[in-house]
Amino acid sequence: MDKREAIGSWLSGPRAAAEEAGVDFGYRGEQLGLPQEGPGSIARPGRRLGALAVDWGMSALIASQLITQSYDQASSNWALLIFFVMSVLTLGTIGFTPGKRLFGLRVVALDSGTVNPLRALLRTVLLCLALPALIWDRDGRGLHDRLARTVEVRI
Repeated sequence: MDKREAIGSWLSGPRAAAEEAGVDFGYRGEQLGLPQEGPGSIARPGRRLGALAVDWGMSALIASQLITQSYDQASSNWALLIFFVMSVLTLGTIGFTPGKRLFGLRVVALDSGTVNPLRALLRTVLLCLALPALIWDRDGRGLHDRLARTVEVRI
């Protein structure tokens, strides 16, 4: 194996290396009983990040207009609080935030399908800590989703 091939397998990640070795992980969401494509399938990272950007942008805009006229550290803290409240209220009642709705996503509980306010609170607290959202499993779910027993799907 030359150096380029070794670097290519390292950059491709463990999933690609396992597939080259003949291990089949299946598709994202298969072990959760979700479809591979279409409504109900696992949301892709690009859509999830886009929805998060919309929600954060809305929160920052509201904070900058209600709290101060310039965006500084104080309005950043207020933006986080607004993001937190908006996420808990919307996820705990209708299952999506404005950004998720715009990108065609919904958060559902694995066992019941609907996210109750307590799960929405746990998920949002962990999401606001940021680190759990950066740790993903092979299905593409963040640690915040795993601990809240939720999954973000396409609608």
